[in-house]
Amino acid sequence: MGSRRWFHPNVSGIDAELLLLKRRIDGSFLARPSKSNPGDFTLSVRRNGEVTHIKIQNTGDFYDLYGGEKFATLSELVQFYMENPGQLREKNGEAIELKFPVHCSDPTTERLSFRWFHGHLSGKEAEKILLDKGKNGSFLVRESQSKPGDYVLSVRTEDKVTHVMIRYQEQKYDVGGGEKFDSLSELIEHYKKNPMVETTGTVVHLKQPYNATRIHASGIESRVKELQKEHSVSTGKGGFWEEFESLQQQECKHLYSRKEGQKPENRNKNRYKNILPFDHTRVLLKDVDASIAGADYINANHIRPEDEGNGDQFPQYIATQGCLPHTVNDFWHMVWQENSRVIVMTTKEIERGKSKCARYWPEENQTKEFGKVVLRCVSDSLRADYTLREFLATKDNEERLIHQYHFQAWPDHGVPGDPGCVLNFLHDVNTRQNSVANAGPVVVHCSAGIGRTGTFIVIDMIIGQIERRGLDCEIDIQRMIQTIRAQRSGMVQTEAQYKFVYMAVQYYIETLSQRMQAQQKSLQAGREYTNIRYSTEGGLTPAACNQSQSLESPTGKSLSKSTLSLASVSTPLLNSFHVTLSKSEKPPKETKGVANRTVAEHPIPMPPKDFPKMLYENVPLNERKAAGNQGPPLFPPPPTPPRKM
Repeated sequence: MGSRRWFHPNVSGIDAELLLLKRRIDGSFLARPSKSNPGDFTLSVRRNGEVTHIKIQNTGDFYDLYGGEKFATLSELVQFYMENPGQLREKNGEAIELKFPVHCSDPTTERLSFRWFHGHLSGKEAEKILLDKGKNGSFLVRESQSKPGDYVLSVRTEDKVTHVMIRYQEQKYDVGGGEKFDSLSELIEHYKKNPMVETTGTVVHLKQPYNATRIHASGIESRVKELQKEHSVSTGKGGFWEEFESLQQQECKHLYSRKEGQKPENRNKNRYKNILPFDHTRVLLKDVDASIAGADYINANHIRPEDEGNGDQFPQYIATQGCLPHTVNDFWHMVWQENSRVIVMTTKEIERGKSKCARYWPEENQTKEFGKVVLRCVSDSLRADYTLREFLATKDNEERLIHQYHFQAWPDHGVPGDPGCVLNFLHDVNTRQNSVANAGPVVVHCSAGIGRTGTFIVIDMIIGQIERRGLDCEIDIQRMIQTIRAQRSGMVQTEAQYKFVYMAVQYYIETLSQRMQAQQKSLQAGREYTNIRYSTEGGLTPAACNQSQSLESPTGKSLSKSTLSLASVSTPLLNSFHVTLSKSEKPPKETKGVANRTVAEHPIPMPPKDFPKMLYENVPLNERKAAGNQGPPLFPPPPTPPRKM
C-alpha cells in the first residue's frame, strides 16, 4: 500500500463520522486512536450510507480485531483487510470492504506540501534511496511504521543512513525531548541550521532534501508554488527543470527492443527514423497478407495506466505518429481492428511550412476508400479550439460512427497558455468515448506521437485517477510519465510540456473544488445546480456554455443511529455502531445500545453573508467540538461517474 495517511491521530468518533459522510463514497475508511482505550485504535468505515466503527486491539505483541488474524503493525492489519474484503464481515455475514482511504486533513497535513516528505516509506527503502541516489547530507522525512502518528528523519551521513525518530505529541514535534516545534517544516529548518550530533560523535548535517514527486491531489497548489520558486544552486533553474531532468536521466531504464521498426521493410513507414515503437507494446495489424514482410507493422503503441491493484479497468489509448501518405490505409486498418471510436489529433497538417500529418479523411459529404475501409465524412464542424469531424466507416457491410477531435489551439512552439481549453477538449473527448458501449482505445496522435500525444494522455490519466479516487488520492505526475514512457519512448518531450501537465491538473482540481463549493452554496439556498465548465481567460466560450451539464442536487439529510451486537470469531464479527442518512428522522440525543454516546442535533447551516464567489482549494474539515451547536458541513457532490472502458 502506497501510503498510511488513512491514519488520523487527532480525530474523534464524531469527527470521523462527519469526514466519512462528507465523502459520500461507500468503502471510504480511516483509522484513529481509541479515545476510550488509550493505546488501542478504531477503524471507521462508510458503508450503505452509514459509518461503522471497528475496535482494533493493540496487545503490545500484535494488533487484531479482538479476535481473528494477528498482525505485527497497524499498517499490515489495514492492508490485509483492504486486499481481502471477504475476511471482514458483520455478524449477519455481510462483507465490509475497505476501498478508499480518507487521507489525514488535520493541521499536520502541512508536511504534504514539502517534497522531502515521502509518506509511507520503510526504513530499508529509505536507506536504498539515499545510498543509491543521494549523497552525504541528503535527507528525507517519512511516516513511522512502528509508531503510527510519529515520523522518522532519515539522513545519509558518512555513506551510511541515520534514522532519527520525530515524536508528535500534543500537537508539537520534537526529536526525543529536545526543543518542540509547531510543524515538521519548522523542525527541519531548525536542524538544517543547527546540526544534531549522534552519541558516537558523528555530526548529522541536513544539507539537501531528497525530494519526492508523489503528492496529495488536493495539495497540488502548494507543490506548484514550491516548484515555481525553487532554484538549483548550480544552474539557477527552477524545480520543474530539476524534476524533468531527473525524469530524463531515468530514460536508460526504458531501453526496450525496437527491432520491428528497424527492419528494412518497415523503415519507410516511420515518419522519423529514430522514433520507433517498442516491440512489447506495439500494435500488431491482424488479418494481413503473411507473405508480405512487415504487413503487420504500424508505428503505434498500446498505452495502459498502471494497475492500481484493485481490479478496476481503466481507459486505454493508442499513441501513434501522424500518418504518412502511404500509411493511411494501415491507420484505418488499426482503427477498425481495435474498434476505436474516437481519434484525437493534436497537430495541424502543416506547421511552419513542414508536413506534420497527411490528411487521412475525405472532405465533408465525400467518400473515400482506405484499403478495405470505406469512409464518408458526415460532418465537419468548427468549435472554439478544435474541429469535430464525424465519419461513417464501412467494412464488410458493417457500419461504425467514428469521431475525430482535431485540437488546433496548440501553438507551433511551446504549450497553450490556457489549460482550460485543453481540459474542456478532454471533457468533450471523454463524453463521446463514454457514450459508445464497448468502444476500443482512444487513438491519439500528433506528428511523432510522443510530445503532445504524451502530454494529452498523461493529463487524461491523472484526471481519471482523481475522478475514481477523489481529491484524497495521491498522484505522481513524474511516475505516471515514467509509466507511459515504458510503453512508448519519449512521451512528454519538453520541460514546458511537463510543467503544463502540472498546470492543467492544478486547474482541474481548482475547478472541481469550485464546483463542489458552488453546489454546497446552491444546496443551502435550495436551488438546482449547474455544472461549472473550465473557464478560459476570456470567460466561457459559447460552445462551452452550450455544452455545460446539470448535476443532480442531493437533498440535505439528518443523522440517526443504530447499533450492532458483539461477536468474536476467526473471521471477526464486529462490535459496531452506525451513522445512517435519513431524509426525515431527527437524531436521538442518546444512542440506544452504546453507553455514554450522545449526539447533538444538527440543523442545516445557512451560508454566511461573505461566502466567497470563487473557492479553489480543497479546504480541510475544521475540527468540531462535540458539545458545540455548529452543524455539520453540507455534503459535496457525488464523484464523477466512472468512465466506460
